[in-house]
Amino acid sequence: MDDVNLADLAEDVAPRLLGAILTHETPEGTVSIAITETEAYSGAADPASHAYRGRTARNAVMFGPAGHLYVYRSHGLHWCANIVTGTEGIASAVLIRAGRVLEGEDLARARRGDKAEGPRLARGPGNLCRALGISAEQNGTDVLTGAQVKLSEGEPVAPALIRSGPRVGVSRAHDWQHRFYIAKDPTVSAYRLSPRAEPPTGA
Repeated sequence: MDDVNLADLAEDVAPRLLGAILTHETPEGTVSIAITETEAYSGAADPASHAYRGRTARNAVMFGPAGHLYVYRSHGLHWCANIVTGTEGIASAVLIRAGRVLEGEDLARARRGDKAEGPRLARGPGNLCRALGISAEQNGTDVLTGAQVKLSEGEPVAPALIRSGPRVGVSRAHDWQHRFYIAKDPTVSAYRLSPRAEPPTGA
């Protein structure tokens, strides 16, 4: 990943991760996805961040070092995977929201178990983790040097195809333009405003 400097602000790293490949090797087999949608979250300055109120046992991985996975359970239902960025000691991470399956489609489909096909296999952060087989066991994994979960270079995405917009499903700071995605890619999740969304704030 020489082309992506992870030791940078989450909102700067997030668009650079588009097109990168995330791979998980397991005894069941290997699944690889090309990242098509990301979302940036900072620390104390970001009301939507898990680290907004400081370090806890749950969010400790967010405080670095960069290049590690921060995995958490959303609403008690789905695992979500983030790649930690920035300077160690300052919380910053990029949520991997969606991807296109490049390898292991049959295994990804079996893990989904809901007849999901093609573009839907890894659309949305929970579905992406299910397809890849990522759960709490991978929390803290170094994706730059790890043997099982790895981040690697993919096909470059033309800058003209990169779009940004408000974050999906969060109630606070939802209007921040910190979601990045590849235009017209069928794997990108649909935008949904949280029903609990608070009035817009300044980024």
